[in-house]
This record gives sequence, C-alpha cells and structure tokens, in this order.
Amino acid sequence: MNIESIPVYTVSQVNGYVKSLMDQDELLTGLLVRGEISNYKCYPSGHHYFSMKDEQGSLRCVMFRGEAARLRFRPANGMRVVAFGRVSVYPRDGAYQLYCSELLPDGRGSLDEAFERLRRRLEGEGLFDADVKQPLPRYPKKIALVTSPVGAAVRDMLRILGARWPMTEVLVVPVRVQGSEAAGEIAAAIHRLNNRADIDLIITGRGGGSKEDLWAFNEEVVARAIYISNIPVISAVGHEPDVTIADYVADVRAATPSNAAELAVPDQAEAQARLAQLNKRLARSLQNRLSGAWRELERLKNSRALTDCKAPIQDRQMAVDDLRRRMGLALRREVEGGTRTFHAAQTRLPLAMQARLARLRGQLGRLSVGLDALSPLKVLGRGYAIARRGEDVVSSIAAVQPGEVLDVLVSNGVLRCEVKEKEERTWR
Repeated sequence: MNIESIPVYTVSQVNGYVKSLMDQDELLTGLLVRGEISNYKCYPSGHHYFSMKDEQGSLRCVMFRGEAARLRFRPANGMRVVAFGRVSVYPRDGAYQLYCSELLPDGRGSLDEAFERLRRRLEGEGLFDADVKQPLPRYPKKIALVTSPVGAAVRDMLRILGARWPMTEVLVVPVRVQGSEAAGEIAAAIHRLNNRADIDLIITGRGGGSKEDLWAFNEEVVARAIYISNIPVISAVGHEPDVTIADYVADVRAATPSNAAELAVPDQAEAQARLAQLNKRLARSLQNRLSGAWRELERLKNSRALTDCKAPIQDRQMAVDDLRRRMGLALRREVEGGTRTFHAAQTRLPLAMQARLARLRGQLGRLSVGLDALSPLKVLGRGYAIARRGEDVVSSIAAVQPGEVLDVLVSNGVLRCEVKEKEERTWR
C-alpha cells in the first residue's frame, strides 16, 4: 500500500466523520438501553451526567436540563433504569455516549439488593439494636481516625478536633477506603485498636462518592468488627444522604466526617462559658453563706446573754420568786379555808413543784458562784488595780497621754493619779 496516496485527516475531521456515520444509523438514533446507574452527578447547569453499566460493560450518558426537568423520580447510584435516546460522538473528546431524552426506573440495582439482603440479616441478628450501643466518652483523651491519610475528610476532622478540644490526642490509622482490599484493612485496624488501652474513641469513614466508592463500609467484615469493638465507634461515611451498613452498626452515626469530629469532643468555648457560669454561682453561694454567718454573728454579739451577764441569773431569780408567790397563795388559800394548817399544806405541795424548786435553787447557787468569781471586786481583792478615764477602762498605754488624770480603783477605794510618762512593756 502506498501511504503517500492516502489523504491525511485531522482529529476533528475523523471525529466528525464517525459522528455523521452514527447519526445516520437508524438503530443508534433511537434506542432503549437497560442498565444500572453509576457515578451519577447533577451539575449546577442542570445537566445530568452518569454511566449505565451491566456485568460486562459501561456506557457514558448525558441528560440535558430540558429533558431532566421532566423526570418524575430522582436518579441515584445503584438504581436500575431504562434510558431512551440516541448514541453519538462528542467531537471534542472523540468519545461516544448516550444522549438520554427519557429515563424510567427498572427495579432495584444489584448493589441495592445486596445492601438490603445484608441489612435484613444483620438486623435480625441484633447488630443494630439500641441497647448494645455504647455511650461516647464525654472528654476523650485519645481518638483514633480509621480512614485514608489523604483527602479532605481527614483534614477536616483534624482541623475541627484541634479547634474544639485541643487537649485530645489524635491518632490517624491509615487504611484504604475504596477498592477490594479496603474492607479488610478497615476491619483489621479496628481489631488492632481494641488491643490498645489508650484509645477512648474510634472514628471510621471517608468523604463522599458513588455507591461503589462507599461499598467497603457495606461489607459484613467491617460491620462485625464495629459490633464487637469494646471502644465506642462513630461511623462517618460520605455525605448526609449516604447510608451504609456501618452507620447502622456503629454506636453513633455522623452525617459527615466533619460532623463526626463535632460529636466526638465538646466545644472548649462552651465549656469555658459553663465554667464561668458555675464560678459565678459558687461565688454567689459563698457570699450568701458568709452574709448569713455575719448576720448570725451580729445577732449573737447583741444577744442579752453577752451584753448583760446578769440576765440569766435575774431570769432564774424571777422564776423562783414567781414560784414562791404561787406557793404562798396556795398555802394561804388552804389556811383561809380552815381545812389544813400552813405546815400541813406545805407538806402536801405537789412533788413535781418541790423538785423543780430544788433544781432552780441549785442553778441559782451555781450561777451566783460563777458571777462572784467574775466580779471585778474579787480581782481588786487579790492586789490588782483598774485604771479608768471617766467611765472608760484603760487597757492600753496608747489610750492615754502624759499629763492626763486617771482614777485607779483598788480594793478599798479610788486613787486619782496623773500620768507622768509612758513605757511600753510586754507582760508574760
């Protein structure tokens, strides 16, 4: 073959030619395709991009905004559908794709069916029961993140944990979170962490993706590793609408990895505000107790027992006098009635009254002895003297100045003395 005789075409010309061939093929201009949706994305423009696949192959698809607006359901990854449209080439990329004009649901996808079968079986075994869920530690000292060491998810969790509660130590346990080996690595990491004594909480998860991307967290080996974990586990897989088997088994399900970090630790700002509030309440309580104690002290200081030491004795004397008066009246009534003599009536006084009178007499005697011992006259009788300036007793040299006249009380009189000088001394 003489290559020089063959015309040369540009890439665009080749793509345009293939496109024209496909556009002229009656089969490709209007056909129905059955498959499972994968990698579904809806862009802000309103156009929908996804793939349809079966066991042997995959077909790129696009549904423009006008056709998508007529959809009566919300497409999702794993959903089996039947699409109607035309197959053509996108000249810029040279790749053919299905331009969908209609999309209808066609039952559940194989991944959805597998998910539902495992969910029902594990639920029947009790792996999702609320009474087996462990409470999260309030102030975890060390948290393990079982996730990919790269990507936005781990960075977001580290940032939020550090900002909310920097006292917590964070251990990143790197694992694959996508692919055939991911489930085994995740389960093995959870088992290893349960052999350590320093881990208080485990967070396992990853960022968003398709159902296939998140499938590692729908594997039974991961679910059972979470279930038997003695350490509380937070599941944080994908975005809020994404639900996995790990979410059902975990002690707490977080909507996103960032939300998991928020659930794992308290907010230090809120804790500080709470401590400040408790500190104010404690200060108010102590102030109230102190004020009450001062009021009680003032009451006791001004009580009659301290301001007038003779008061208790006088009260007892009045009680004795009252008893004597009552006794005399009773005896007088007996004598005036002519039924008994004074001495006979006295002997018939109630025994309780006689006993009470005896007790009061004994108390009066003891109080009199104590009062007599505290009398200033007893002090003067032992050779001591009391210096007074007017009605005030002088107890310190600071209270007088040279030249002042003082009254010095001794046992048998008063000495009027003039202060010549002062000399400070300490008496032992």
